[in-house]
Parts: sequence; C-alpha cells; structure tokens
Amino acid sequence: MQLMGDMLITALLLGAPVLGFSMLVGLAVSLLQVVTQIQEMSLTFIPKIITVVVTIFLFGPWMLRKLVAYSSTVIENIPNYF
Repeated sequence: MQLMGDMLITALLLGAPVLGFSMLVGLAVSLLQVVTQIQEMSLTFIPKIITVVVTIFLFGPWMLRKLVAYSSTVIENIPNYF
C-alpha cells in the first residue's frame, strides 16, 4: 500500500506543473474569447500546446530528478517487498 501511495503522489507531483499551467492558460484564453467574442478553436489549442512545451522545458530537469529518485528507491527496496 505504501508503494502505491508513493507512486500516486509522485505521479501527481510530476503532472501538476503541466496541468496547472495549461489550465491557467486555458482559462485566460477562454476569458479573452468571451470578452472579444472570437470563437476560434485554434486560439485555445495553440497557446496550450506552447505552454505545455515551455513548462516541460522549464520543469523537465526537476521532473526527471524526481522520477529517477522514485525509481531508484523502488529498485533498491525490491528485496523488502517480498
């Protein structure tokens, strides 16, 4: 149960920056569309894709360190699971 809980927490931490920033950009674009009454689908899609790429570029090293630390902990503790 501890392994599954750690896995879920790590997954949430790794996904939070990308999901959070893309959600904020989506909200800002939606507000802009409401104010200007422009209902173009690419207007919502392109800024989100750019935000995801920039967020992965900025937070990628931290996400990779977190994932490697979790993986090494799991691999080191394999004998304790049996």
